[in-house]
This record gives sequence, C-alpha cells and structure tokens, in this order.
Amino acid sequence: MPVLSSSSVRASCVVVLHLCHAGFVPETHADGLDMQLVAHAAIPDIEIRGQLDTTDRDSASDGSISAERMAQQALLRPADVLESIPGMVVTQHSGDGKANQYFLRGVNLDHGTDFATTLNGVPVNLPTHAHGQGYSDLNFLMPELLQRMDYRKGPYAAQDGDFSSVGAANLVYRTRIDRPFSNLTWGQRGYVRGMAAGSHTVGDDMTLLTAVERTNNDGPWTVPEGLRKTNAVLTLSGGSTAQGWSTSLMAYRAHWTATDQIPQRLIDQGSYQGQAFGRFDSLDPSDGGHTSRASVSGEWHQHEANSRRKLNWFVMHNDLDLFSNFTYQMTPTGDQFAQRDTRTAYGAQASQSWLVDASDATPTVNTLGLQLRQDQIQVGLDQTTNRQVTSQVRADAVRQSLVGVYGENNTAWSQVLRTVTGLRLDQFNAQVQSLLLASPTATQQSQQVSPKFSAILTPWSDTEFFFNVGRGFHSNDARSNAGLTRSQGEELGLRTQTLSHVQSSLALWRLDFDSELRYMGDTGTTQAGRPSQRTGFEWTNRWTPTPHASLDANLAWSKPRYSDNNPAGDRIPNAVQKVAHLTAVANHLGPWSFAVGVRYIGPAALVEDNSLRSSANISTQLRVSKQLSPDLDLSLDVFNLANRKNNDIQYAYTSRLIGEPAAGVNDLHIHPAEPRSLRVSARMRY
Repeated sequence: MPVLSSSSVRASCVVVLHLCHAGFVPETHADGLDMQLVAHAAIPDIEIRGQLDTTDRDSASDGSISAERMAQQALLRPADVLESIPGMVVTQHSGDGKANQYFLRGVNLDHGTDFATTLNGVPVNLPTHAHGQGYSDLNFLMPELLQRMDYRKGPYAAQDGDFSSVGAANLVYRTRIDRPFSNLTWGQRGYVRGMAAGSHTVGDDMTLLTAVERTNNDGPWTVPEGLRKTNAVLTLSGGSTAQGWSTSLMAYRAHWTATDQIPQRLIDQGSYQGQAFGRFDSLDPSDGGHTSRASVSGEWHQHEANSRRKLNWFVMHNDLDLFSNFTYQMTPTGDQFAQRDTRTAYGAQASQSWLVDASDATPTVNTLGLQLRQDQIQVGLDQTTNRQVTSQVRADAVRQSLVGVYGENNTAWSQVLRTVTGLRLDQFNAQVQSLLLASPTATQQSQQVSPKFSAILTPWSDTEFFFNVGRGFHSNDARSNAGLTRSQGEELGLRTQTLSHVQSSLALWRLDFDSELRYMGDTGTTQAGRPSQRTGFEWTNRWTPTPHASLDANLAWSKPRYSDNNPAGDRIPNAVQKVAHLTAVANHLGPWSFAVGVRYIGPAALVEDNSLRSSANISTQLRVSKQLSPDLDLSLDVFNLANRKNNDIQYAYTSRLIGEPAAGVNDLHIHPAEPRSLRVSARMRY
C-alpha cells in the first residue's frame, strides 16, 4: 500500500465516501467500508476498519445500525428495533397485534404518520387506513433476519417521500444465512416463541432462504391477550453485490384480545361495580382484532464503474379488523367500534446514478429516481357490541395513487466541501366512493414540490459539519379531502471522532408543519389541524474502548408548539419533549455476554393549555447470554428490571362509566407498561 500524507489521505477519503454515498462502492457496513471499487476513480487502496460508524453521511442525524448491534438488546416487541435510532421511542396503547405507538423529535407519530418505514425497499406505512394515517405495523418483522437498518431524520433526502418529514428507516433482510438455526423462547405469562431459518444453494448461483415463526402471548392482563401470531418468509436471490437480484414471499397472520387504555379515576378508586379493579384490568373484554399481510416483492441492482441502477417492486395485501372501546359508556349500548381495512397495494421504485468525470478534481454524482404506488382499499367504521355490528357509520371504496420523481446532485467541490442538492415532485390522486350512500365518486388531486439542500464541511479528517434544509410532506386520508400537507425542516449538525474510540454527533433542528393531523373517531377519518413548529437538539455518543465493549449515551430534547394564536393554548398534546437512552454492552467475555439499557421518556403536555401532563417513564432492560458450545447459546432477557409502574401511553379525554353523568368525565387515561418480565431463549445452530 502506498504511503500517503495526511492531506492526501483526507482528499482520498472525501472522494471515496462521496462514491459510497452514491452507491459505487458495492457494500457499506456499519463497522467499516468495502473499498473494492475505488480504483475506478484512481484512488490508492485504503482500508478502514473499526467499531465506529465511519460510513458517509449527509447529516449529523443519519446513521446505519448493523445486525450485531441490534441483536445485543432484548426486544419486548419486534418494532423495538427502531429504538436503536437515537431519540426514537416505541410503545403500545392497546393489544400487541396492532401497530405500535411511535415518538421522535417531539412528534407523536401515532402508528406511523411522518415516519416512513420500509423493509427491503417495500413501504410498510399504509395511507387512508382505518386506524390511522400511515399505519405502520411491524409485527411481521423477524429481527433475526435483519442485516442492517439505515435511518435518516428530517425531510432532507430527495429519495424520501410520503410520511418521511420526521424521519425514515429502511430495514434490510439477509438473503443468506451462514448456518441454519432455530430459536425457542419461553417467558412469563404465556409467552412462547419458536423461530427457525436457513438457506441453501439452488442451481449454480442462487440462494433460497426460508424462515418461519410462531408466537403465543397472554401478557399481564386480567383478560388474557391470547396473541397468536404466525409468520413466514421465503427469499430467492442470485448474482453478486455488483449485479444481482432477489424475490421474496412473505405471509403473516395474527389475532388477539386487547386491553385498551383505562381511566385514572377508576385505578385510584380501586373498584368498579363492586369488584376490585387494577392497572391490568379491562372495561371491555371483547376488544381486540385480527390481521393478515401477504406480499411478493423483488429487487434488482447493477453497479458498474461509473453508474448504478436499482429497481424495487412489490404487491401486497393487508387485512385488519380492529375492535376498540376508549370511552366505554357515552352511549347506552356501549362505545365499542370496529375499524375494517382491506387493501391491495402495488408499486415500484427505480433509480439510476452516474459518476460524472471521475478523474476531475470535483467528482459529481447525479441521480434520477421514479416512485409509483397505488392502493385499492375498502375501509369502514361500525358501531359494535361484543364485536357484533349494531350500526354502520361509513364504508368507502378508495383508489389512490402517489407518483414521485426526484433528482439529486452530489458534488465534492474540494477536500473540505461537499454539497447535495435535490428536487422532488409528487402527484397525489384519489377517488372515494361511498358504499352506504348513493353519492357520486369524490375525486381529488394534490401536488407537492420539495427542494432539498445539504452542505457538508470536513475541515479536519475526524470532524464534519452539516447544514441541511428541505421540504417534505405527508398525505392525508383520502376521505378527508385534505390532499398533501407540507413540512419544512432545517438542521445544523456536527460529527466528530476527535476523542479516541469515541464518536459523537450533535444536531440542532427545526421542523414546521402547515397543519397537525388529527384522527376523528366519530367519522372514521383524519382532519388537518393547527400549524406547528418544533425545535430541538440531539446529542449522540458511542464509546468503544475495546472490540468487545461499548457504551451508548443519547439525549434528545424538543420544544413542540402550535405556531398560531389560539386561546386554547400552544402545547401539542402527547408531544414527548425529553428522551434519553443509555446502553452498555460487554461481549465475548469468555462464553459470556452482557447488555443493559436504560430508557427515559420525559413528561409531556396532554392538553393545549398544559394543565394536565403525563408522568415520566423510566425502564431498564437486561440481557445475559452464554455460549454453551459452538452450536448452542442461552440467553436471559429481563424487561422493566426495576418493576416500575410505567405507562406506555397517557391521554386526556372525556369518557363515561356506568353510573356517571351522561356528559362523561374529563380524565387521564393510561395504558400500563408491562411489569417485570423474564424470557429465556435457546439458539441452536446446525
């Protein structure tokens, strides 16, 4: 390897990282870079190794998380992998069979609005959904199959479209497994999970991966949850990192009984209708649901010396029947309602990148992309009692499409300065036909132009400064006739590795929405609300003193406010302001490995005038693993180690219990987090 001066090394790394960003290096790993294709730009061979995230970034809040890092933490639910993203919070306000509740950057993302999630490039978010716009159910995820997770925050990337104003994450599955394995997990309160996966060669150069999963769980609830989940993945792949393809079949089905949130006044009272009542009791034991998801998807890529092409496509079918009762007895027959959603969605995205004059002192990569999606939906809302329909509120057939085109220019102007300039255009079309009323088909169209710009300064080899600005959007429920809602974000950031074995980043950001999205339960749709502005900062640190030990300390703070003048107040309900994560890991201490994580969720306003606030949530989880042999591992996971009485969610609204005034009582309503829970797992490799 040639000997380079510090300045020439820095110049080479700028170009190499620039090429990696554009995809001309065939594989990017969270723990280092594969430099195989740098010869195309006449750059000397340089090998970078280490435990820190050294991959190219366009902002201080971008990142990539390896499967090894995600596997170090115990997961109460599959979607908890998203908590590897600094500042991200994942909870649940009802049964474990429905989508989780997500929070990031002072935004209550509900079940996925404003955070775009994809798996292998296939979107997870569901627009015009019966239970919430952008509904993102990750219960079909098998964490053992993950290869990595790439994430971004803010509306700064041209390839990110609908639901990505706050952030986006792409989860990537493996296409092959070194050795077949099986997992068996046993836990308290009826938790049993079995999972098996393996891959083998088919023909000359193809690989077939298969994985199956079954999960049963009753939970701590007085009315057992009775979660029964079945899951399967089949992936056929071929080719190489330079040119290859894959096709996947996925199938998932689950049913459960849910304990929805309950009023604080009833917990304080301790009894209801002459019987004891506690945190894990239910006011409607018939709440719950069943859901299914089936998809076929594919990916093709081709990396050449000066160009890159990629194509993703998918077809999926989703069903959900969800029964909920949040207000109990505001009507004489009870307040349970059913939300029905059946859809078939299909789409594709294609992109091509060109390296312009690789020998030039200012190498440039231009990218063009096209994204298409159409959903054909039957969505409805019914009043029910014990899951039996008593009246239909509305039922609609919806056909909606979203077409996005984008272009991006990525130029390294010098050793110190690189810019990324993008422009995105989106066209939304929808047709809504009532299945109950003899009304004409309602049509709507909406367009959005979203410019993006990032500047990256690298004055020193171990430090980068970032400036990002961009416009984003989220679509609204087609039944609301609200089209697309615009967002605007700005960010100043810093990433540094000045201290040995330490990587730190700091991001100061602002995010504005033209209107906050509000779910209207009585009408089964969403409504554009008041405009808002959020400001905040994120401080992320990772220390790896040895190859087998790491300490992550992350802090996020935000100030969420409505930006109009309204006498009701300027606080945004359920907008979490403070989040902190502390995670310590020690691996391969002989046969032993340890990981402990502490998560803090600060109080938040529950009403606009801040007169009612939620309580803080502090939870600790522990994982202890031992390798008994090269083929067998045992692990113990402990959730909520301190057995705190945390709440996964807290709301303020009006509800009525039997015997209370007809107008109901305005009160705090909570869904408790699970008490201390133990799970023991065994993994056998074959």
